[in-house]
Amino acid sequence: MISREEAWNIVCEFTKSEGLRKHALAVETCVTAYARKLGEDEHKWTVTALLHDFDWEIHPQAPDHPMKGEAILAERGVDEEIRRAILSHANYSGVPRVSPLEKTLYACDELAGFITAISYVKPSRSVFEVDVQSVKKKMKDKAFARSVNRQDITEGALELGVPLEEHVEFCLRAMQDRAEELGLKGTWSGTPESLASGSPAPQ
Repeated sequence: MISREEAWNIVCEFTKSEGLRKHALAVETCVTAYARKLGEDEHKWTVTALLHDFDWEIHPQAPDHPMKGEAILAERGVDEEIRRAILSHANYSGVPRVSPLEKTLYACDELAGFITAISYVKPSRSVFEVDVQSVKKKMKDKAFARSVNRQDITEGALELGVPLEEHVEFCLRAMQDRAEELGLKGTWSGTPESLASGSPAPQ
């Protein structure tokens, strides 16, 4: 099993975009939080989430991503279970999602990107201003973040066996806990207490 540092080095080797690197970290945040909740192998889930889109810049077209990327990971000695999970997060890969890891990666991928996009349009550009209702509202706005597949978000929660609102809330809290590293703290200067009480963010 490769280390988290080795996985991150692979991401950085093939991904130069800061936004895509942050996306890898956001998905890692959500997936690892689920691993902890479910009592699964946190290290394996972390590495899988970090690597899931590592080849997006060099293989921007389906089905090159993640099919050709999987071959690169095999050459780097990445575990077959991790590679299979990465293949399964693309509906066109023909690899069905069976394991909890596969279902969780799929469920968190688009949602993490969507929460990030919503954070950027908030007054303080902060994930602390995002809540479940704002996510649901933006999901209905087809003009917003067009590249995010709403169906993947809905189906992901369904496959995971978790109500959509609960899934959104869980990922949102995980990302808030790591907001600074994800570049999603923005100019938010509130406190965890004000967040819990529902107080509005300072403008």
